[in-house]
Amino acid sequence: MARAWNKWRWDGLGLSIAGLCLLHCIITTILLAVLASASGAFLNPVIHEVGLWLAIILGMIALGQGFQDHGLFLPATVGAIGIGMMGGALTLPHGGVEIAFTVVGVILLGVGHLLNQRARS
Repeated sequence: MARAWNKWRWDGLGLSIAGLCLLHCIITTILLAVLASASGAFLNPVIHEVGLWLAIILGMIALGQGFQDHGLFLPATVGAIGIGMMGGALTLPHGGVEIAFTVVGVILLGVGHLLNQRARS
């Protein structure tokens, strides 16, 4: 029981961070449209870089452990595509395309974590 909880915790943590990232993207977009002066804090590249590293580390741990448990490639593949899109977004100039890549990447990573949790059940 403790081992199952430990492995679920990584996916749960990954999903939580993916949700926070998605909220960050949506809130930043709204704040940019409404409060241009507040955008500097939310668009700080450090926030994106730290978030990406957290997503990569947690994704590798959770999706890797899931693959060891159930042997399904789909959760890890979907999650890896999401991480790749998020990383690619860091190379783009701030704007609509960067936001779209980030949001789609976060959603794919979240779907990878959900698939991983369901495969473990």
